[in-house]
Amino acid sequence: MNTMSLLRWAAILIAAPLVAADAPPAGGAASGPDPAELENTSMSYWFGWIWISIVGAFIVYQIVFHLIRYVRTVASLSNDTQRYFAIPSLTFGRFKKHLLDAPLLRTRHHREFKLSSALNVGTLPSRLQMFFLAGYFATNIAFCVISIDWSGDYKEVASEFRNRTGVLSVMNMVPLFLLAGRNNPFITFCGISFDTFNLIHRWIGRIVVLEAVAHTAAWLASKVHTSGWAAVAASIQKSELIMTGTVGTAAFVFLLLHSPSTVRHAFYETFLTMHILVAALSIGALWFHLKTLPQQRILYGVIALWVFERTARVVLLVMRNFGAGGTKADVEVLPGDAVKVTIRMARPWAFRPGQHAYIYMPSVGLWTNHPFSVAWSDEEDNLSEEKGLAMNRQDILENKKTSVSMIIRRRTGFTEKLFRKADLSPSGRFTASAMIEGPYGGENLTSYGTVMLWAAGVGIAHQVPHVRDIVAQFANGTTATRRLTLVWVIQSPEHLEWIRSWMTTILSMPKRRDILKILLFVTRPRSTKEIHSPSSSVQMFPGKPNVQALIDQEMQEGLGAACVSVCGTGGLADDVRRAVRMRQTSWNVDFREESFSW
Repeated sequence: MNTMSLLRWAAILIAAPLVAADAPPAGGAASGPDPAELENTSMSYWFGWIWISIVGAFIVYQIVFHLIRYVRTVASLSNDTQRYFAIPSLTFGRFKKHLLDAPLLRTRHHREFKLSSALNVGTLPSRLQMFFLAGYFATNIAFCVISIDWSGDYKEVASEFRNRTGVLSVMNMVPLFLLAGRNNPFITFCGISFDTFNLIHRWIGRIVVLEAVAHTAAWLASKVHTSGWAAVAASIQKSELIMTGTVGTAAFVFLLLHSPSTVRHAFYETFLTMHILVAALSIGALWFHLKTLPQQRILYGVIALWVFERTARVVLLVMRNFGAGGTKADVEVLPGDAVKVTIRMARPWAFRPGQHAYIYMPSVGLWTNHPFSVAWSDEEDNLSEEKGLAMNRQDILENKKTSVSMIIRRRTGFTEKLFRKADLSPSGRFTASAMIEGPYGGENLTSYGTVMLWAAGVGIAHQVPHVRDIVAQFANGTTATRRLTLVWVIQSPEHLEWIRSWMTTILSMPKRRDILKILLFVTRPRSTKEIHSPSSSVQMFPGKPNVQALIDQEMQEGLGAACVSVCGTGGLADDVRRAVRMRQTSWNVDFREESFSW
């Protein structure tokens, strides 16, 4: 028996049809699968192969990308011109311009649609994201209706459609739960951000709900057509299969109705709690609904994914935060409605640029947790009196603690409570017990000859680690980067205080002047006296930047392959994206955007 046959029989055993009948076959004897059931199994089989193909394609792309980056880095270490890598591929440039980096329509992608300051409708997906979502949605529709004999007997048609939609709804729950977790392994394997996976998770969830509703509607229509509404009520009351199926479908519908962007953004913490509780209810109901059917085996996988992800999060929390005095957070008020949170961790953390972490602070947000970019990491002395004086090398290592710092802008909910507590403290700061979960993410930009970093407001927290890392590696001769430009857009000069101590450290690093240029744009200066440029490498300007002009200047003066990264407001991100796309067929440039969407 060949491999394909084995896979097909495995699919038959795991994904047999969902037969929602009120009673077993006549005589109580089990019968073998009929042609319609085998067709449902075949659909599940091909459905799985579609996912394997998608994941495989992204993994291959990532392998090729990392090989190119490695070769480019090694070849550029002693090559200050890097002319070969500056030449763009016309085909790949067009692919990036018109698909990979393209917004759905013209230029709008991460600039949010708002009905008011409190009502956020959300953002538009990118063109590639939309193609994937539309294709996946169309595939599910096709799988729901293909090979069903719609001209046959009404009851048989309804039964086939009911079974097909039920099978596909359960099958879709596997990627639904897999892509929902922060520890989703495909983030690393496929090089796809959690933000994109979160978008896919939401749309797969909608597909699961629609297929579950179609499954229930097909059963309901057949029941009403043959026995009337009274039989429907009797089945719900007397049949555990039907009752639990009804509860599961109702839970699915609730998950759909309470998850629009407006609700998520306005009441996120309440939404998240309700989402987890109702999702657990739906799984429980589905477990009993399928307990006499082979599809329950799929739920083993769904539940295992959920338990594994949650367990991984607990393990990370324990490893990072317990022992050695625990994790503490120093919260300090900064000018411009912001706070700096410095977390002294119980365990060391090997920090990389571009990472983010989730903060738990029970005294402020009870069990809630929120993601923030890590702006700085340091090793500091643990001055605990219990440790005493360091007597040897081991004592010195144990007295060291990793501290990570984040800049958090005052918004609503958790950040509002955090700012108020610090602001009302006599010294403008307080210390509290905390936990940190992570790290997540991370990106290496040192294979590019030219790196341009854009930030707006607290988006600077994502870019500062890249600046520090590239400048340090340039001094050590371990990076291909020869030109580094940081563009920071702020509303007021007082926002410079957010990172003043860190930038002082960076500006004093060896060979900084040979690689780093900083451009500061103040959009709301109180007077022109506030705008002054300390040096030729650190310049300050009033107003908003001309994004296209600055991008074009980098293209003319840059070396080798280039990367333009942005973290900030949706408007700035869309402007930078548009400017980069305009030059991707004439400049070997990659675009990176860091964002969190919920």
